[in-house]
Amino acid sequence: MRISILQTDIEWSLPEQNARHAESMISQSTKSDIYVLPEMWSTGFATQAEGIAETDDRSLQWMRKTARRLDAVICGSIAIRWEDGYRNRQYFVRPDGTYDYYDKHHLFAHGGEDHDYDAGDHRTVAVWQGVRFLLLTCYDLRFPCWCRYRDDYDAIIVVANWPKSRMNAWHILLRARAIENQCYVIGANRVGRDPYCHYTGHSCIIDPKGRTVATSTREHEDIVTGELLIEEEQQFRERFKVLQERD
Repeated sequence: MRISILQTDIEWSLPEQNARHAESMISQSTKSDIYVLPEMWSTGFATQAEGIAETDDRSLQWMRKTARRLDAVICGSIAIRWEDGYRNRQYFVRPDGTYDYYDKHHLFAHGGEDHDYDAGDHRTVAVWQGVRFLLLTCYDLRFPCWCRYRDDYDAIIVVANWPKSRMNAWHILLRARAIENQCYVIGANRVGRDPYCHYTGHSCIIDPKGRTVATSTREHEDIVTGELLIEEEQQFRERFKVLQERD
């Protein structure tokens, strides 16, 4: 299975412009089975949701239209209005228009995300072409118990707005989650600046042994593409049975 990460710079609170830009980047990439966008790819990471979070489904509809056109999955999170509050919701959209979603469980209280947003209360595993993906969003990466393999997934997709100041943790945690769960980890991060932080990307795909399959070493927009060899992963899990001894 081929995965492409779109390491985008995000225009603040301009969903239509960000969608057009993502579409342009996709047109320049190789054909993939899944395209992954960063956290809050349509607006930027807005801890104050009022006036930023989408009250309609325009970005989701763009994801559905694009997935259908490409015959591929489109994945990424959007700040949305939900009932009487807000959610940081990651969508996993298939070509037939069906989708799964995951509401970010660990809200970034250090930055005030918990003031406006409601936390999700369940994990989501989305399936495409027989491969199972655990969906995580940014800060979730720091919590290994939430991420722990429960005989239910083959790979983790992490969409993020992870700032330059904490890049060392990004690299270490992506590899830790891959090694301890014997799975692929796809980390999609943004570049550029918003009103709060500077972002330098370093999006990557890590294999079940913690090795880099593909990465961006550039601190600007990029497309990171790699292959997931799920049969080899399954053979590794069977041969080196670490997961059978987990707590």
